[in-house]
Amino acid sequence: MSTGSSEKADGNGATLSAMGVPVPDAIKENLAAVRHKIVIMSGKGGVGKSTVAVNLAVALARKGAKVGLLDSDMHGPSVPKLLGIPNLPLSVNQKGQVIPMNVPPGLKVISIAFLVGDRDAPVIWRGPVKMGAIKQFLEEVEWGRLDYLIIDLPPGTGDEPLSIAQLIPSPNGVIIVTTPQDVALLSVRKSINFAKAVKLPIIGIVENMAGLTCPHCGKRIDVFGDGGPEKAARDMNVPYLGILPLSPAIAKSGDDGKPFVDFPGTVVADAFEGITEMIVKSVNESTGR
Repeated sequence: MSTGSSEKADGNGATLSAMGVPVPDAIKENLAAVRHKIVIMSGKGGVGKSTVAVNLAVALARKGAKVGLLDSDMHGPSVPKLLGIPNLPLSVNQKGQVIPMNVPPGLKVISIAFLVGDRDAPVIWRGPVKMGAIKQFLEEVEWGRLDYLIIDLPPGTGDEPLSIAQLIPSPNGVIIVTTPQDVALLSVRKSINFAKAVKLPIIGIVENMAGLTCPHCGKRIDVFGDGGPEKAARDMNVPYLGILPLSPAIAKSGDDGKPFVDFPGTVVADAFEGITEMIVKSVNESTGR
């Protein structure tokens, strides 16, 4: 099965990453049946990046796609909590590949949290060790045939984002998550410039926590400001994918381990449906579908 995006190759026929670095053969072979690879990143923490990654993965799976979700945040993995996955050990198949957690409605999930017995224990690793772990997740996990592999990065533009840019063959692009306040916008511009520097296509910006609806009068309150991310997208010539409101329902869904897209018809689920459709359209257009 061919990948959804055309692979770059050097003069010797080696597959190249977005950065033009040869991709290890083991990763190329293991991801050969993965059609689309989407990276989720943010310039700073606390903006809801993992919430977007988890709900995008579930939303795509609800549409019938086969989806993998790679939690590459080694120091603060939150994907298992957001999905309500218990702290169970991973198993290995006959080929020696790690079998990811299978989560309804058809997700394959891997996270360092599954490999740490105590979820309160810190992971104290330097850059090379983290890059080695990400490399193992890409080449030693039984991903199989997937329509989408969603990669949730830690905040910032450090070791993990750089490792993914160097190791992923033919990524479809990156989604950058931000909130409206100025301190987040300072970081989102850096994320955009990082993606451009490492030649990762930018699918677009998702604005999270964009206004709170008063439960008493129904008036919108712009707690963190208004319009900043959309203006940043225009200024830096990248797509603006849409907004998610500041909502207690989103916080509760994360605490309960129940993605909000599992509750269609709600304000947040409907808002995210529009974002998901834009992402799917962008990915399909980038692959000529």
